Amino acid sequence: MTGNYPARLHLTDFIAGQNRPFARMRIPDWQKGLQANHVTMAEALSGAGYRTALIGKWHLDGPDVAPQGRGPTAHGFDFVATKPPRTSGYLIPPSALKPASSGKKETSKTDAEQADAEPRYLTDFLTDRSLEFIEQAKDDPFFLYFAYHVPHTPIQGRADLVAKFQQRVRDDAVHQNPIYAAMVASLDQSVGRILDRLQQLGLADNTLVVFTSDNGGLTQRYGVHDGFTDNAPLRRGKGSAYEGGVRVPTIVYWPGNTPAGSQCDTPIITNDYYPTLLQVAGVPVPAAGAVDSTIDGRSLVGLWKDPRQTIERDLFWHHPHYHAGGDGPYSAIRSGRWRLIEFHEDDRVELYDLSDDIGESHDLSQQQPEQVQKLRARLHAWRAEVGAQMPTVNPNFDAQRATEVRRPGR
Repeated sequence: MTGNYPARLHLTDFIAGQNRPFARMRIPDWQKGLQANHVTMAEALSGAGYRTALIGKWHLDGPDVAPQGRGPTAHGFDFVATKPPRTSGYLIPPSALKPASSGKKETSKTDAEQADAEPRYLTDFLTDRSLEFIEQAKDDPFFLYFAYHVPHTPIQGRADLVAKFQQRVRDDAVHQNPIYAAMVASLDQSVGRILDRLQQLGLADNTLVVFTSDNGGLTQRYGVHDGFTDNAPLRRGKGSAYEGGVRVPTIVYWPGNTPAGSQCDTPIITNDYYPTLLQVAGVPVPAAGAVDSTIDGRSLVGLWKDPRQTIERDLFWHHPHYHAGGDGPYSAIRSGRWRLIEFHEDDRVELYDLSDDIGESHDLSQQQPEQVQKLRARLHAWRAEVGAQMPTVNPNFDAQRATEVRRPGR
């Protein structure tokens, strides 16, 4: 939303994060919510005449910004549709779709038809909201940010899709969970419905579509494999310090600009979407009026038009927290073929050559001390430049209770 590294914003975890009072390290007093002094992508585009919509997850509010009156509309979105209240997992009860007894609530024909029927599947409901927005905005430039909930825990699929994939389970398959497959299929169907509507409205050839993710699949919790998904050949998954946690695909559809069927192997990072989309829209970067006008991302327009191009730079990660599927607090740097990870609990480093070890199975830190020294110096310099918060030694460390988690505020 800002083009910044989370470390620069001090917003480095999901809100409100995890509280592990007896872990080896004490996490920093991090920022729980996006501050109003940042001009978001939606605000910048809205100022240039774009209609803007947020559909799905809005993971940027918390106790640190509550007094300012938060929500997506406070950050530039004029059309908002999130998970309805009383939704159980991914099933929306009919009562949640009925008009409120007081006040006005906009509902579509689909809502009215479903109000007295079976629970609706969340992905389908949010897709309807997306199509509704596209219909309303079709005569203007628009920005649709659809942050899907699927796939995610709880593992809960649409009944007809679960039944479909139960018939396809094979003993020799890597993935054997029909419910998880149903969740992925619901996302596939949703994307297809949106692309079809753009085609029907004659907008497909003048619309940039980006499909990406924010992290790899969750492969384990507290050291126990969950069995739902597999990121092979990448190591580990969501919350971990390894490629399985941070490496995701990006698919770009931009008719007349991106060569169809092409592939670009230059690593990019989600900070890049801010300057990229603003350049495509012809909006200055950084946006005028920003209190904090620093932009960490780089425009990808050149790469998208010519996949043979490269961007010479280092990429960074900083997670001074504990995560249910993770490895404890860490920082990392990707520089060309090399990836170095620094674990803060014991000041240990690991070094991998991703050009021939994408699975990060061979730690080269002992064989490549000069490379470790060079990359570690760059990582430390970057942390200093962005003002990254660091974990500190926990005086209440208790090895027997180190993984104990308490709800936020306790």
